Amino acid sequence: IDDRTAYGQGLADEFEKAAKAAGAEVVTREYTTDKETDFAAILTKVKSTKPDLVFYGGMDTQAGPMARQLKTLGITAPMLFGDGACTVEFHKLAGEGAEGHYCSLPGVPLDQMAGGTAFRDRYKAKYKTDIQLYAPYAYDAVRVVAEAMKQVGSTETAKFLPALAALNYPGLSAQIQFDEKGDIKDGAVTLYQAKAGAWSALETMGGKPSN
Repeated sequence: IDDRTAYGQGLADEFEKAAKAAGAEVVTREYTTDKETDFAAILTKVKSTKPDLVFYGGMDTQAGPMARQLKTLGITAPMLFGDGACTVEFHKLAGEGAEGHYCSLPGVPLDQMAGGTAFRDRYKAKYKTDIQLYAPYAYDAVRVVAEAMKQVGSTETAKFLPALAALNYPGLSAQIQFDEKGDIKDGAVTLYQAKAGAWSALETMGGKPSN
């Protein structure tokens, strides 16, 4: 299922492609929108296919209610989401329906980052709320751009981009370097499962820890 956005549909397309390549059968492909909150019709059709897994490409705003309604309809198959639903908000919206579902998030778990738990604790002390799982990456993104600007003494994009591309920066989330395409070198992806109102890390694929 996807929400017809560039993010959600793109994610579902890639999941479908990889699943088929690995020998899985996609029993139905359904669509909703990034504004919808009632998924009864879609999930009733999904239930009739007796799936082993339900993949949803979209954000937590829809993923939470969808997981809640999945439980109400008695569908026992777990759901899998991308990083858009790998959030604290998902648990608030899904309630008891959150338990047992999965999500993937780029990077390593917080407790495997150099200073990761200290970052979380400082944030919580200042803002009185938990961080989103992707907060360390946003923090690092700002810091690497600032570092590149400092190195060339300019905020002009044309001047600092070459410095950014050449950085080897000890970030919070990882030792940050970029490949020729501008992607993170040695990027990791972690699979999480919803347990007792939180996302619990299961397995990390790839990656190189920060120093």
